[in-house]
Amino acid sequence: MKRKILYSSGAFATTLSYQTFTAFILFFYVDTLKLDPKLVGLGWAIYGLWNAVNDPLAGYLADRTRTRWGRRLPYIAGGAVPLALAFGLLWTPPFRVENGEGWPLFAYFITVILVFDTLWTLVALNYTALFPEMFSHIQDRAHVSAWRQVFNVAGLLGALGLSPVIHSTLGWPALGWLFAPLIAGVLFLSLTVSRERPEHRQEAPLGFSAGLKATLVNRSFLAFIGTNLFIQVAFVMIPAMMPFFAKYVLRISDPWQVSALMALPLLVILPALPLWNRMTIRLGTAPALGWALGAFALALVPLFFVRDFVSSLLVMGFLGIGLAGLFMLPDLLIADVIDEDEVKTGVRREGLYFGMNGFLIRFAFTLQGLITGTVLGATGYQADAAEQTAEALWGLRVLIAGVPIAALGLSWLALRFYTLRGEHLSTVKEALERLHAQKAARLAQKR
Repeated sequence: MKRKILYSSGAFATTLSYQTFTAFILFFYVDTLKLDPKLVGLGWAIYGLWNAVNDPLAGYLADRTRTRWGRRLPYIAGGAVPLALAFGLLWTPPFRVENGEGWPLFAYFITVILVFDTLWTLVALNYTALFPEMFSHIQDRAHVSAWRQVFNVAGLLGALGLSPVIHSTLGWPALGWLFAPLIAGVLFLSLTVSRERPEHRQEAPLGFSAGLKATLVNRSFLAFIGTNLFIQVAFVMIPAMMPFFAKYVLRISDPWQVSALMALPLLVILPALPLWNRMTIRLGTAPALGWALGAFALALVPLFFVRDFVSSLLVMGFLGIGLAGLFMLPDLLIADVIDEDEVKTGVRREGLYFGMNGFLIRFAFTLQGLITGTVLGATGYQADAAEQTAEALWGLRVLIAGVPIAALGLSWLALRFYTLRGEHLSTVKEALERLHAQKAARLAQKR
């Protein structure tokens, strides 16, 4: 249990650093530093392009890394401190617009966000890739995934709840340099119990084209991607629409009430995780995820009808039950995909799979933007209007409830094509145990 908890603690560092970055970096450079929004938009577009390709590149690089310390651990150990420093530098630029240093500040902005994202990807991807390698049995994976979500929620609460308090009272540099040692320290704490299988260090890696082809023709992976992509669409749609829904549909002006609506599902996740842990062990990962999709979709239905803060708060609380399963279970599915791939190819390739997953699910943001713009435009939404039309109000309900329910339905359909369940999964696990025994024997002979 100690090993499971300490390994899982690394999720706090990755979540705290990235969620703080995505939530506040644009506000900091545009509103506080007064950098030209057009320049910030250009820099963010450049970042978006790099962010789309660096996940599979980092995964491929890590899979091909061969050192006596392993494939994953060197990136985490070597990247923890640089990542923490890069996080601190995000919030301490040496240039100011009022001093005529707009262009140097723009150059600094692009440089520091690209450096931070590159380091974060290398560290977070390899930390996550350790999960299916360190824990091979479903009971262990379910327990660890649950603990990781506990630390994910803690990181989210720190990023979204604690960050505004710190920067409003102590300033933005204090935010960066208070979180920086915490990020590095927790990563090193996780490293104390992190281990790699020595036999995987000896494997000859697949070439890039062969590895990419093997990944993209893997039917289990394609079913997983379809499932996870539409889960992510629901995830990004709901918080993005909550400020609109609260302002125009619920007529809420108190920011603390809006924060409560967004935070309550995260708090409910913690007591709900044991439920999904037991269901996973009893039913299997894919069936448990099907139940989680249904629970989350069902809890969204009342958002078509609620009209006040209290009833909406109750709905958001119920959302947390299904949300816990959707947070916990996708990592278990992709872990089984990686196991099956090793049986087929003979090579352990967590890096490329997690990298391709990170790349493909980023299209959820694209879908969310296209759908939001289309619905708002079609229903006559008017920015900052005192009153919205009945059609616009209905459009907001569709966006916060209807579109996520539809996305969850598509996710459920994609999950039907996921075959790693029941007898087939048992066959894969047995073949994997035999393969690992063969690899261990070959390694022992070399020694």
